[in-house]
Amino acid sequence: MNLLRNMRVFVRVAEAGSFTAGAEQSDMTTGQASRFISDLEAHLRTRLFNRTTRRIALTDAGNRYLHRCKEILALIDASEAEAGDARTSPAGVLRIHAPLSFGQIYVVPALTHYLERYPLVRADVTLSQRFPDLLDEGFDVAFQVATANLPDSALVSARICTMPTVLCASPKYIQRQGAPKSVQELRQHTCLQLVTPHFPVDCWRFEGREGAAEIELHPGKLRVNSADALAVALVEGFGIGPLPMLSALSALQCGALVRVLPEYELQGTTVYATYLSREYLDAKIRTWITFLREFVTAALSTSHV
Repeated sequence: MNLLRNMRVFVRVAEAGSFTAGAEQSDMTTGQASRFISDLEAHLRTRLFNRTTRRIALTDAGNRYLHRCKEILALIDASEAEAGDARTSPAGVLRIHAPLSFGQIYVVPALTHYLERYPLVRADVTLSQRFPDLLDEGFDVAFQVATANLPDSALVSARICTMPTVLCASPKYIQRQGAPKSVQELRQHTCLQLVTPHFPVDCWRFEGREGAAEIELHPGKLRVNSADALAVALVEGFGIGPLPMLSALSALQCGALVRVLPEYELQGTTVYATYLSREYLDAKIRTWITFLREFVTAALSTSHV
């Protein structure tokens, strides 16, 4: 028995005062409405209506049950509307995970504007280098940085942006040591190395207008597993090193760093948003991914330094 359907038919018949009118409101025949209410009475083991050939009247039990049915059905309707709104109106807590650099430079600034646009959304942000288990840890969306397509998984992914890696140094280092004129001249300089899962440590591969070039690196004076930490060492004038544009941009724009061999770029990286399911995607997740993609695209459009 479809209990909720039968409850709705009962309420319509009771409010209309007849099986015929209640059946019309329920888009069914009078016989169907009568049978559904009989099924409901059998389920409850209680008579809900007193019937004659000309009219019906609620019993005392029917009156009490009518009151409860209205409360229950109103709560169900409100719950369905609220759940349906989640697909169209951003609201609730948005739980985000992002790598440290990307999170600090792009996610948090973008999020402040996003939350102003969607005041019914609250955000809970975690920044770390590891990739979380979205289901077990309860994240709505997590961001990954990769040099190639993500491996196949049960997660859904959406590309946010692709950004280059550039070679940088401080103006004082260039003034002291000079600027290399070619990739091979880098051997004469202090090369600082970035150690990350998606960047080759001992070999820098370049792409430029003149084609590809590469240089094998000997163990240098400094290896760092954080692009932001490497940026600090570069600003201090300690050497030349590779930085993803997301970590280099602000220092390049203010002049704390300059590009070395600006006609070349190193291996680029792609940022992906990952989430659990494409089906019935919550509005706050969908609008956040779109908002961040537009925010990052606008920021990177100013990165030609």
